[in-house]
Amino acid sequence: MAARERVYRTEAVVLRRGDLGEADRLLTVYSPTHGKLRLVAKGVRRPTSRKAGHLEPLTRVELLLAKGRELDIITQAQALQTYPLPAGDLERLGYAFYAVELLDRFSVAEGEARRPYRLMVETLERLSAGVQAAPAIRHFELQLLELSGFRPELFRCVGCGAEIRPEAQFFSAEHGGVLCPACGRQRREALPVSLAALRLVRHYQRSSYEASAAVRVRPEVMEELEQLLQVYLSHLLERRLNSPAFLQRVRQLS
Repeated sequence: MAARERVYRTEAVVLRRGDLGEADRLLTVYSPTHGKLRLVAKGVRRPTSRKAGHLEPLTRVELLLAKGRELDIITQAQALQTYPLPAGDLERLGYAFYAVELLDRFSVAEGEARRPYRLMVETLERLSAGVQAAPAIRHFELQLLELSGFRPELFRCVGCGAEIRPEAQFFSAEHGGVLCPACGRQRREALPVSLAALRLVRHYQRSSYEASAAVRVRPEVMEELEQLLQVYLSHLLERRLNSPAFLQRVRQLS
């Protein structure tokens, strides 16, 4: 294999890491040109390693990679941007790791991924800048669902196909969208959805982040939307995510 084929360069966001052997690390990163990659950073846990500080989670980094037999190897790493969060703001930190976990779970193969990558970077930038975290995360969730091909149907009943009227409805994660009252009452798994929450999720789904963040939302409506999306995401992934439990504990303590 020619040298230019064995070595390649990419930008990426570090999603997570784990120890490997006595001195190496196994990293999961997300690249705009290669999607999700699992990589080895050799010797990075040694005190003399120059790469260690550039490969922390929630870091945007430039990588030089060498093709390996099973996993590619990080030969150079240069941090491009870190995302410092306000000191002591555990909830905002939890949101950041929640976004990372979601992107990790919805990314199952290598490939071009510029739009999800841009969405991830923009969300980390917003959280680091101190904007309201909940609108930023709700926007991230709905845009990631769109990019992943799991956009929920919010304008027609997924049971009978009728156009949704401006009233309280139901939501079925199993069927991927809103159910009218007549259909919703016949489905055990369907969750009731208030008109305020339905309007909010529709707005977030079809609007830019700036338009989404400009809307003032009552806390109980935002909480209802959060619970609805958690049910849908957990159904799609066939497992519970770890970060929401951490966020719940932080809220209880505060």
